[in-house]
Amino acid sequence: MSRYWSDIVSKLRPYVAGEQPRIPGLVKLNTNENPYGPSPKAIEAIRQATDDRLRLYPDPAATELREAIATRLGLTSEQVFVGNGSDEVLAHTFQALLNHDLPLLYPDVTYSFYRTYSLLYGVETIEIPLDDRFRIQLSDYDRPCGAIIIPNPNAPTGIGLPRTGIETLLAAHPDAVVVIDEAYVDFGGESAVPLISRYPNLLVIQTLSKSRSFAGLRVGFALGHRDLIEALVRVKDSFNSYPLDRLAQVGATAAIRDEAWFETCRRKIIASRENLVRELEALDFEVLPSQANFIFARHAGRPGAALLTELRERGVLVRRFAEPRISEFLRISIGTDEECARLVSALKEILAA
Repeated sequence: MSRYWSDIVSKLRPYVAGEQPRIPGLVKLNTNENPYGPSPKAIEAIRQATDDRLRLYPDPAATELREAIATRLGLTSEQVFVGNGSDEVLAHTFQALLNHDLPLLYPDVTYSFYRTYSLLYGVETIEIPLDDRFRIQLSDYDRPCGAIIIPNPNAPTGIGLPRTGIETLLAAHPDAVVVIDEAYVDFGGESAVPLISRYPNLLVIQTLSKSRSFAGLRVGFALGHRDLIEALVRVKDSFNSYPLDRLAQVGATAAIRDEAWFETCRRKIIASRENLVRELEALDFEVLPSQANFIFARHAGRPGAALLTELRERGVLVRRFAEPRISEFLRISIGTDEECARLVSALKEILAA
């Protein structure tokens, strides 16, 4: 600590990002990155934009990108907000829409950035426990609140909710903003976007980091009623009017428009996930039902911490969260079939010892 810190700094519990080691030959299955590259059309668009125009500021409204997202999802560009990754979009959302007199509700086992932002922005919260099968029970949210945020599918469990459940939640809380964080929805989840036209209290947040392979480009977006979007724009323009550079905007626009590449990669990951689930279950792992590009699994007889260490010693990196309810689980990103095979081979070696 330093005497120069503000009061809030000493109280923060910063988010801990997944490790990004530089180890040759490592099978990296710890940060839910897409194992396949971005759309070649997106790469070409970025290449062509690397010219004299970089001396100019980018479009602060990211007009073409917002129009591309809106066209794909059947919305208007006024219903779309874009930011520097979905984490920045979430940060603006916490500040603009989730800080009220009544508490914010979210699951107790979920994306840990929610706790970080709640502390950063002074948002009172209540964490709603998952049930004994690690599922969100929407009836537990039937209580007074200022706002609700739920990832769908949830992270790190990978378990999704049906759209009908989200609609029930929206109807039960007409005076509260309900944020559905859909970072992983493209891998088997059911999006809440079709509900936007009927529920002015719904904000949906998505990202290009996972299904479009642009984790390194940092592009996320929010979808909702134009009043909610205006609130985000007001916060953004009071913080940073240019969150997306020219290369990010042109690359993301091309990626959104390349539906064929998106669909091919998405289907590969889903098929690899289902195959990996079968392989792990054959090794006596309990695997939670996943609609994401990762799985959450624990072994019947081996501690999660030991498995994490032994896998790393064999050049395979996965992730573990040292929280009481989930400390025995490993979160395993879906890699290529070759990478998944190396994971399974390493586990067989460990379990045979």
